[in-house]
Amino acid sequence: MGRTPLSGVPLLFQCRKNGISTSTLGYTTALHDFASISDRLSKRVADIASQGDYVLVGHSLGGVLIRSVISDLSATVTLPKHVFLLGSPIAASRMAKKLQQQWLYRLLTGDCGQLLASDERMARIAALTIPTTSIVGIKGINGKYSPFFDELNDGVVAVSELAADWIGKEIRVPVMHTLLPASRLVADLVLKNLKETT
Repeated sequence: MGRTPLSGVPLLFQCRKNGISTSTLGYTTALHDFASISDRLSKRVADIASQGDYVLVGHSLGGVLIRSVISDLSATVTLPKHVFLLGSPIAASRMAKKLQQQWLYRLLTGDCGQLLASDERMARIAALTIPTTSIVGIKGINGKYSPFFDELNDGVVAVSELAADWIGKEIRVPVMHTLLPASRLVADLVLKNLKETT
């Protein structure tokens, strides 16, 4: 949300350097609602699945979209071998709740921003039943002026908003939320965990 596939260039470059084909999906939350983006992603996943084994990596809202799409995939579509969630909230985001009535937030994030602020809508997105790794940034500010107080966070979401008992592995990294897909450390961790699971 508010980024482009270019934000993941370091990860994409490292994957390609290691012989892994990549594909991205861009979207604009100011123009498209969650359902229409999910529909596009579902078609892309079905196309990728038809070509052989694959994994999915989603940053922030991208991970929420992946979870939504996987739970609704046709039985004829092969599931991914692994999912990597980069700073992707499992529950409603307290930052989104705080901003949801602000006109600029509403303009830029549209329906997707409202989804991230909704306990009910976020709770309807199913847990994953396939191997999942959550890479969690912890470089956010703490203290009395932070919306997260003393809780570990990445500047946008708290660690507790990224946690679920169905996540197989959680890896914490000293990276801010927006920089997770651009981090060489995150790219190395994704590749390392891919090698361990294949």
